[in-house]
Amino acid sequence: MFTSGVGFLACFGFGWWVLGTSAFDGPIRLISITVGCLAPVVLMLAARRLLPATGGGAFPADRRRRFRQVNVVQWLLIVAVVVGCLRTGVPVLVGPLVAVVVGLHFLPLAAVFAQPRLRVPAALLVAAGAVGGAVWCAGGPDATVRLVVGLMCALSLWGVAAWTLAAASAAGRAVAE
Repeated sequence: MFTSGVGFLACFGFGWWVLGTSAFDGPIRLISITVGCLAPVVLMLAARRLLPATGGGAFPADRRRRFRQVNVVQWLLIVAVVVGCLRTGVPVLVGPLVAVVVGLHFLPLAAVFAQPRLRVPAALLVAAGAVGGAVWCAGGPDATVRLVVGLMCALSLWGVAAWTLAAASAAGRAVAE
């Protein structure tokens, strides 16, 4: 499930969902977070059922190294975004800018994993960041920026996870026939 990326997409999608639902207060927030817990659980249960237990053997050393490099750069950029936004007094831009960074990190990962489908979350997360930035530029409230970015990112990641599962299910049916 994590080898296929479904577990990562499901869990990080939930993180974005929490950001988006931070726009709500009181019982609505609690209900929305509870509902948001369902998506990763359903996705990971489906992954356990539909995907093979292993990823087909050890990942080659050069690809593991490249994967680590991409993720180290991503996390360094995220730290730089957070520090930069906090120091310049615009913490509301953390979400949109991190969405862009995370989206862009999917581009080299598409090559590392030989998975062109990873270009889809790249485009969707960059778009979510751009929309959040546009809402902020238009004078939208901070809560709306968080809502837009968080929910767009969560739904994008969960959608790609579901797409991965649908493709695995279709491949399994084709092999069975």
